[in-house]
Amino acid sequence: MYFKIEKKLENSLGRAGILKTAHGDIQTPAFVPVGTKASVKALTPEQVLDLGAEVILANTYHLYLQPSDELVAKAGGLHKFMNWSGPIMTDSGGFQVFSLGAAYGKEISKITKITNPSFLIPERFDDNDAPRLAKVGQDGVSFKSHLDGSIHYITPEKSIQIQHNLGADIIFAFDECISPTEDLKYQEEALERTHRWAERSLMEHQRLSAEEKVSLAGSLSTPTGVALPLGSSVKGTSRNETFSSALFGIVQGGRDENLRKKSAEFIGGLDFDGYGIGGSFAKEDMTSAVKWVNEILPEKKPRHLLGIGEPEDLFGAIENGVDLFDCVAPTRIARNGSLYTKNGKINIMNAKYREDFSRIEDNCECYTCMKYTRAYVAHLFHGKEMLAATLASIHNLFFIVNLVKKIRQSILDDNFFEFKEEFLKNYIK
Repeated sequence: MYFKIEKKLENSLGRAGILKTAHGDIQTPAFVPVGTKASVKALTPEQVLDLGAEVILANTYHLYLQPSDELVAKAGGLHKFMNWSGPIMTDSGGFQVFSLGAAYGKEISKITKITNPSFLIPERFDDNDAPRLAKVGQDGVSFKSHLDGSIHYITPEKSIQIQHNLGADIIFAFDECISPTEDLKYQEEALERTHRWAERSLMEHQRLSAEEKVSLAGSLSTPTGVALPLGSSVKGTSRNETFSSALFGIVQGGRDENLRKKSAEFIGGLDFDGYGIGGSFAKEDMTSAVKWVNEILPEKKPRHLLGIGEPEDLFGAIENGVDLFDCVAPTRIARNGSLYTKNGKINIMNAKYREDFSRIEDNCECYTCMKYTRAYVAHLFHGKEMLAATLASIHNLFFIVNLVKKIRQSILDDNFFEFKEEFLKNYIK
């Protein structure tokens, strides 16, 4: 992996760059669609590529459970298994520590609002609450499978082993993603755990990468024992055996400035290829938390903001030095009939759209808008047709992916702040 900054945004941390991977280049800033189970829901890989996406992110925990990382490795890695030729990222499973743990059975998000009552009163959850499917220990996390109830114990080493089997271009260190409702004492404990796990993740990644290089050198040698040039391939060599994944460390620390900076200094001091910025903060001060971190992290390495993708959040994060984003929101809200437009979201299920024969978004060049009307998409949702989710997801992903491309171009053209002001003026009313 190689990262080059092409242009910096004046008087801020923002930048436009190119992230080169074994499976292609990523023009940054870039939005990363989420394909949790090696599939972006309701879409084929070809549709995801056609709407402009350059990279996708898959979920380590879910693929470990089904179909298993060993099966994916036998298939030649995620790229071959899911027929995606571009770059792939995999998360570490750390988010499931939160979603299947403290948040399980509760209406809690890792990104909350200060006005949310649960945010105002920090609380610890005990065993009398909804039964958790994840419990944190000092060495790892015990998961109870949501599929069959089987128990699985994932350590930092296990997470890295799974991700190496999956064969993504960019993988993440195992971390503890906590609830924003946790008190400061627990946040400190969790941060120390995340830092220990980061060191262990890095050591395991280095060990496996060294083994893979030895294995590759052996597979690429000729019958006479003369090694072929690096980058060459031999028949039967799977894709995940011909390159080493890049490992990103994850900065945590909630919305506490001291903890965020402490984490940035620690993680930034380790030999990671790039950095992830974890959630667990209030939406209102997300940009501040990102700025605290990116003022400390090494400038020449890429930064990924985990789980963020709403249009209004992208500008502030990019302005403060974020290069990559992933989020399930565009496809999740699409499946519920909520669609992005430059004037804000619309609910296509509303009665007024039943006879609206215009496209979802004026001047939008996505497949859905070029071929279908609001009335037709509304009909599909009311009729509970599967095509509804596909057409809505194409539009929402096209909107977000290409919004970030426009933001990138505005950095190159020196009109980022004008573009930001104009977009947000229309989008947020």
